[in-house]
Amino acid sequence: MAVQSLQEFVAASREKDAGSDAFELENPHLLEVRLNGMVWAKAGAMVARTGNVKFTRQGVLEQGLGNLLKKAISGEGMQLMKIEGDGRAYLADAGKKITLLRLAGESIFVNGNDVLAIEANIDNKITMMRKVAGMLSGGLFNVRLSGHGIVAITSHYAPLTLPVSASGGAVFTDPNATVAWSGNLTPEVVTDISLGTLFGRGSGESVQLKFSGEGWVVVQPYEEVTFQTKE
Repeated sequence: MAVQSLQEFVAASREKDAGSDAFELENPHLLEVRLNGMVWAKAGAMVARTGNVKFTRQGVLEQGLGNLLKKAISGEGMQLMKIEGDGRAYLADAGKKITLLRLAGESIFVNGNDVLAIEANIDNKITMMRKVAGMLSGGLFNVRLSGHGIVAITSHYAPLTLPVSASGGAVFTDPNATVAWSGNLTPEVVTDISLGTLFGRGSGESVQLKFSGEGWVVVQPYEEVTFQTKE
């Protein structure tokens, strides 16, 4: 890469406004939130801010009893913070790639660790996969996002979307590499005895998610070690 003068560096890397939405990508790994009210974001994701901006951890009452109980049972959960005020906040998550999705009444499921930010009018509900708790330490929690607005999700490197159809057969994914899927799908937790025997009981590949029906599932080229197979 060619050497830049200070003026060239500042001009090339400075904040840019390309649209009027509340969420805008400054680059593939950095999200700008234009505040004129409130949004929800992953706790600890702020890297910079301007203006009169306030950060508040999500309260117990705001989580809802159902979400709170699921967090307590799983020992984990989507830790959100409320960002409100009049200004701008810049969010990132360990350099992961950020994808912006506009929901127009649809619903999607997202791995809880991959939710970066959601507009205030997007409903979020934690869902637990019942069979996973007995197989994976900590279980596996996901977040159902629905409504009208923009959501920002993250992935390690560029994600891949695989179609799921009755004619094409089931799609199997590694839970640690699964980022999101369409709201009409309900994955089934399956175990592959042959892979478990080949790689050992601790192998993540021996526990998989099976997607059947009509829809899509998003995976990343990276196994995020959030869920460990129980011995």
